[in-house]
Amino acid sequence: MSPRASRDSAAEHATVVTSQKVRAGRVDDYQRWQARTNEAAREFEGFEGAEVYPPGADAENEWVAVFRFSGIGPLTAWLASDRRRELLAEGEGLFEGPPTQEVLRGGAPAEQAPETVTAVISHVVKPGREEDFLRWQEKVLKAQEASPGFMGSEMFKPVEGVQERWVVVFRFDSREHLENWLESDVRARLLEEGRDCFTSYDVRKVGSAFSGWFRFDKGAQDGAPPNWKQAMSVILALYPTVMVLNLTVGSELESLDVPGYIALFIGNVLSVSALTWLLMPLVNKALAFWLVPARARSVRVHVAGAAVVMLCYLLFIVIFGLTTH
Repeated sequence: MSPRASRDSAAEHATVVTSQKVRAGRVDDYQRWQARTNEAAREFEGFEGAEVYPPGADAENEWVAVFRFSGIGPLTAWLASDRRRELLAEGEGLFEGPPTQEVLRGGAPAEQAPETVTAVISHVVKPGREEDFLRWQEKVLKAQEASPGFMGSEMFKPVEGVQERWVVVFRFDSREHLENWLESDVRARLLEEGRDCFTSYDVRKVGSAFSGWFRFDKGAQDGAPPNWKQAMSVILALYPTVMVLNLTVGSELESLDVPGYIALFIGNVLSVSALTWLLMPLVNKALAFWLVPARARSVRVHVAGAAVVMLCYLLFIVIFGLTTH
């Protein structure tokens, strides 16, 4: 994505970022409740995806859930639905306090490297000081661009009747670099200066790892591929990896009478390592015409890429079928 802040996006996508502090000892109950909530959201028109992020080392058991919809209408329909109110009532005893949420209108999911950390900062801007706040944000952005590891920033204006706070989302390539920025003297001075524009602000940090298997350019038009393409690509690399490991390392471990649970762990370490540092970069390069959103703009390209992957599936099945027999 571009490192420049976006003041107003023409995109129709809408996202809600919800943060909740789970009570001690209730994490398992929360995860079951969150799974039911995700399933309920999937039934609503315009639902595009849901992601749940566990707390970081310094987050005091604060879980973050992200729901993406095709537009602000479908998102608000979900937020105001009786089903969601029922779920919130069911889960009330799981949390230390009411949830906080930010609604982001516009923008799109961004590609992240394995250690990428995203910060979501919401501001309560003083009435009549909006232009001053925007000018202050420009100064913050210039300072961020000079900070090591900064990957980009995007601003989301309030959504009338839904979201009254201004929200800024920015990314760093590691938690260490993010923490260095958040605790820097430069940011402290900027926050003191910005007190004239806003009355309060809130910071949440979100990390992601799976998208690290999909690294493309940082331009705004070159985000991560859609989930169905990611899944097909991972299977394309994972299936032959697991088969080869089973036929080689797996057989050797079995002959040495290594316990199954240890053999499985070794196999997982080897397969994930092979995917992350060897096979997925090759798959990404070979299928870039289909995976990179900026290149795959026609139905023909989408269909052709999917057909190529399916043919590779079939080829691997035939090869391993003949090999194992």
